[in-house]
Amino acid sequence: MANDKFLLVLGGASDIGRATARRFAEAGWRIAIAGRDAAALQREADDIATRTGVKVATPALDILESEAFEGFIAGLDGLPDAVVSVIGLLGEQAKAEVDVAHASLILRSNFEGPALLLGLFAERFRARGEGVLVGVSSVAGDRGRASNYVYGAAKAGLTAFLSGLRNRLAATGVRVVTVKPGFVRTKMTAGMKLPPLLTAEPEEVAEAIYRASVVRPRDVIYVKPIWLIVMTIIGLIPEPIFKRLKL
Repeated sequence: MANDKFLLVLGGASDIGRATARRFAEAGWRIAIAGRDAAALQREADDIATRTGVKVATPALDILESEAFEGFIAGLDGLPDAVVSVIGLLGEQAKAEVDVAHASLILRSNFEGPALLLGLFAERFRARGEGVLVGVSSVAGDRGRASNYVYGAAKAGLTAFLSGLRNRLAATGVRVVTVKPGFVRTKMTAGMKLPPLLTAEPEEVAEAIYRASVVRPRDVIYVKPIWLIVMTIIGLIPEPIFKRLKL
């Protein structure tokens, strides 16, 4: 079921990135998965090709090297029809509180790098008059909490950036989708005790991204709808009470 559509996944060797690339490949899209680990990218590309028959490109990308972004885009085999950014770094909150370099790494990996690169693609999509940009943010950005506020602040920045981009491009034919997965069972959360009701599998996130991009266009999606209820309640807690909570 081949078509002429082209998907680029930023962070393609991650669990969500791999699942997303495979979901689009199953629909016949041409695929490129980008990231820093060339060997990991090639393993995922070979696996997707074996399962779907779709050849997968593996362009190198370091999201911290913004000076290389223009060259990265120019080196692609054409301008993608859709770009999905699943790049993220949870980091360690306690370390980020005392280590400026670690805090900077979290902020740049989750916000600065993805936002700058998606912004460059947005301008090219705007000039073309169509395209889909998908940013995987987090419910952690809905309200700052003591347990992960550096990561949450970075994701809040990405959410705001995507919202503004969506507003600016609304009349251009370019769509911008914000995805908030909540907990996801991945390598990044390995060892964490995750509540089943609030936890998604990478394949669920991939399906949500595909449907919001292709099947039923959406602006903002909570992969597990219950998270919208949870975060709405958390957002309504008065600050004097919220300060006393351990969240």
